[in-house]
Amino acid sequence: MNIREYLINKLIEEKRFWSYNQKSINEHITDDQLIEATLIWLDLDEIDLLFDIFPMQKIKAVWRRTMVRQGDYFYSLNRFFAWYYFGIKRPDRYLKTMTTRYLSSLQS
Repeated sequence: MNIREYLINKLIEEKRFWSYNQKSINEHITDDQLIEATLIWLDLDEIDLLFDIFPMQKIKAVWRRTMVRQGDYFYSLNRFFAWYYFGIKRPDRYLKTMTTRYLSSLQS
């Protein structure tokens, strides 16, 4: 079993892809969906595996696009990811800047 299949199976065990056809789930889950679900629902050991199959820049881009935009909802988790995985020295400032930038883009 490869890492991608392992992560998908872990997410299935956690009942995170309950709405998908279980027989064809590997074919329907995009990389971005896998990255986001792993960051949100799985433990550090599994999150670490993401970095074995995807470049850090792709993981960071998905994180910024899907989780950082949600502001306070994932605040503590985002703060940890910013510091631990992405080496951001001032996570609070970074998260505020990214959230403000996203909200400003919605108003344009």
